[in-house]
Amino acid sequence: MQIYDVVIIGAGPAGLAAAIQCRENNLDVVVLDEFPRAGGRLLGQLHQEPNGQWWNGIEESKALLERAESLETDIQLGVSVHHIEKLDDQFVIHTKKKYFHTRNVLIATGAAESPAPIPGWTLPGVMSIGAAQVMTNVHRVKVGEKGIIVGVNVLSAAIARELQLAGIELHSMALPTRNVVVDEQSDPRLVMDRLSRIAHLAPSKFIQLGSKFAKYKFVQSLALKYYPTNGIKMWGMPIYLNKAIKQINGTDKVESVTMVDVTINGDIVENSEKEIPVDFVCIAGGLYPLAELAAVVGCPFIYSEELGGHIPIHNETMETPVKGIYVAGNITGIESSKVAREQGKVAGLAIAHKELNSIDIEEKLQAAVRNVVATRDAASIQFHPGISEGRKKVSTAFQETMKTQKELELVR
Repeated sequence: MQIYDVVIIGAGPAGLAAAIQCRENNLDVVVLDEFPRAGGRLLGQLHQEPNGQWWNGIEESKALLERAESLETDIQLGVSVHHIEKLDDQFVIHTKKKYFHTRNVLIATGAAESPAPIPGWTLPGVMSIGAAQVMTNVHRVKVGEKGIIVGVNVLSAAIARELQLAGIELHSMALPTRNVVVDEQSDPRLVMDRLSRIAHLAPSKFIQLGSKFAKYKFVQSLALKYYPTNGIKMWGMPIYLNKAIKQINGTDKVESVTMVDVTINGDIVENSEKEIPVDFVCIAGGLYPLAELAAVVGCPFIYSEELGGHIPIHNETMETPVKGIYVAGNITGIESSKVAREQGKVAGLAIAHKELNSIDIEEKLQAAVRNVVATRDAASIQFHPGISEGRKKVSTAFQETMKTQKELELVR
């Protein structure tokens, strides 16, 4: 029976970066991913950075994959993992293909979308914004002729531009009407506050300048009160904070949406319904960490709104309180692919250091930890406000958990 040094679950930027570090230190590694192509969410990404350079996710994933393959990394795609079993001295990874035995596990499963429910959202032609991104950028399938995006956030703003670059017409981007599931996403005040953090990426210098003042609450309230009826345009597409989508209409497929005016508190203005003809709708409800596998193996969690949901507790070297279990990428909090890649390097070096106990690896590990912080600080896009505060909470939770574990061991 083969026992691997490490099994890496997820072939995205975090998983591939970790595999490279492990293989450079001659560890026996296998990378598993349920998708037929390696790269994870990198495969769908294409955007322009503030410095004018383009971030091409397909090229970035290609570079990581080529390096991993040059090191003869065992990468098995189309393999779904459904359970991690903890034994005394190893873990057993249960997949649809076979069992994998290993001393260490890196869970780099990324994130999943949480689309907002809207009446009519089960019609053909309605999809999550991430699905539209993958269909367009990965599979080269045109999702429709003219559509609308429901949900105004960092993710929808970035992908909207990608759809436009593919020649797809977008009518606008608007809020969902309020319900118990999308209360925050339908609140113009909260959406304005979050948008102010990415306004520096807008093509309009006027919007960029305004973002410097938009951090003040009274300025946000004033801006919402006098928000243009026709929206504020980015790349020629109106972004509405004073209009919302009430319903998606159609018989056998999407034919139109019902748009309504809303107040600065998100309340529907009576008799303001207007039907907008479209043939597809993208729903953008945000991302949350895909952390089920960490839960089944016994990792403790902490809820962090700043990081996007329930996060497996871990330290700065990506190790959880369950010895031998590591996490990296969006499972640790919703951030950019660049941060995920750097976290993967940290996790790979941490596993190599544990297995080899090398001073040279330890020095590289500490440098990699510092690089994660530097990459985070330099990020042009932050999916949630207060990421640094969220990271501090997770670090504190790890220290407290380890202290409790030691106290319990002493009692025994």
